[in-house]
Amino acid sequence: MSTHKQVPRNSKPLAKLGFLTIGLFDAADPRQGHESTLEIIELGERLGFDSAWVRHRHLQYGISSPVAVLAAASQRTRRIELGTAVIPVGWENPLRLAEDLATVDILSGGRLNPGVSVGPPGHYDQVKGALYPDTADVEDFSHERVRRLLDFVRGEPATDFSGVEGFEVFSDRVQPHSPGLGRRMWYGGGSLRSARWAGEQGMNLLTSSVVKAEESEDFAEIQLSHIRTFRAHHPDGDRARVSQGLVVIPTDTASPEQRAKYETYARKRMPRTATPQGPARMMFAPDLVGTSEEIAERLASHVAFREVEEVAFALPFTFDHEDYVQIVTDIATRLGPALGWQPAT
Repeated sequence: MSTHKQVPRNSKPLAKLGFLTIGLFDAADPRQGHESTLEIIELGERLGFDSAWVRHRHLQYGISSPVAVLAAASQRTRRIELGTAVIPVGWENPLRLAEDLATVDILSGGRLNPGVSVGPPGHYDQVKGALYPDTADVEDFSHERVRRLLDFVRGEPATDFSGVEGFEVFSDRVQPHSPGLGRRMWYGGGSLRSARWAGEQGMNLLTSSVVKAEESEDFAEIQLSHIRTFRAHHPDGDRARVSQGLVVIPTDTASPEQRAKYETYARKRMPRTATPQGPARMMFAPDLVGTSEEIAERLASHVAFREVEEVAFALPFTFDHEDYVQIVTDIATRLGPALGWQPAT
């Protein structure tokens, strides 16, 4: 147990602690990278984390099929919740995705937390011929695509046909049906419009280290506005679930070489946090590097962090397996307790 002092917060102690990994791999040896991801998830369960999340990457050297990876993780763990942050549904058929999500949720014993987002697939002009060769110009990449997914997951009819045909029995809704999964659907939103829509749909909200600068150029204030907008439009009000996903890199047990690597990584990414980036005016949060006490102090002054009781801290890209072991171990044994969190048993 950590001997670090607990940083006071405005509300309750941190209730749920998770981590998020991108799951990179070497193109010449993809199994090793996927195995590393699964080992980190297993380690997370042993350390008492409440959740482990994986990112989604298409036509890159990262996890392209998080649902398949989490199916594997569900058979190597027993308690930890497993999430996606996030699946861009523009790449997916909502009915087929609903079947996959429900199947993995059943296999995991009800531990799946699917996070999704909307919008056209990245580099759409270059990929649409392979992805949607016959329907590229009529595909709907709006919130309606997620609403269809929600309906299928929640058991709404997918067809007007059901019953027995010969020796086969047909259902009018997606099978298997997992009754609790609909309450564990998350939306990855970075704008006021998305936050409001997610609340209206009764989803949970994933906030990350990227937001749209609409009302301010202060990252924490923008994120706080999204959280409050979401809850104002959610049936559960202030009890609606929000998880924050900042990048944190505690250095308590890091070697001098690791500390230097981490500080260089954060320094190179710092310029993008100064002002809104690109036509969409996206704001990036600074990576938090330092001892757990130092990071906890910075989080205690973060107005959006003080508004949540759940986090899924993002692990940095391109680090080595042993770096992730050190980082998640420090998060669980030092940073989490400093924030008032207690490991699951």
